[in-house]
Amino acid sequence: MREQAEFDVIIYGATGFTGRLVAEYMENQYGRAVNWAMAGRSAEKLAAVRDEIGASADTPLVVADANDPQSVRDMVSRGKVICTTVGPYQLYGNDIVAACAELGTDYVDLSGEPGWMHDMIGAYNEQAAKSGARIVHSCGFDSIPFDLGVYYLQTAAQEKFGKPFARARGRVRAGVRA
Repeated sequence: MREQAEFDVIIYGATGFTGRLVAEYMENQYGRAVNWAMAGRSAEKLAAVRDEIGASADTPLVVADANDPQSVRDMVSRGKVICTTVGPYQLYGNDIVAACAELGTDYVDLSGEPGWMHDMIGAYNEQAAKSGARIVHSCGFDSIPFDLGVYYLQTAAQEKFGKPFARARGRVRAGVRA
């Protein structure tokens, strides 16, 4: 994590359903004790959400558009942690992960898109390790099925082998064959 940044946490996608819930939680739990900001494409919509959730009028607003890589990079450069709720991530997340990996900004999302996560790890893991960025995918509701699957697998491994699996390989097939 970057030590020097304007904000501790930036909630990107704060005008969407989930982003609004995250922003409301930040306000209710931390208020201004944590230096956090709301981010999204429209300053006007951000200000409206800020007012609706009862956040302080001095809660900062950051304008960034996932379709504008420079605005994403500018946003990322201002935070220690980017918490993004803007999906689908395979369409709107690449530039955010890339900028975080390059700049050393920590990143969390709630992606339920394992193929995209795999691609991001392959593309940016080495760079993130060098910059000190921690990239954490599936940090929310959509990850619960994956987390429970791993939990049950490790519980069964512990019972059968006396220790958890260090590594497992497998595949999932979805769809119906006619």
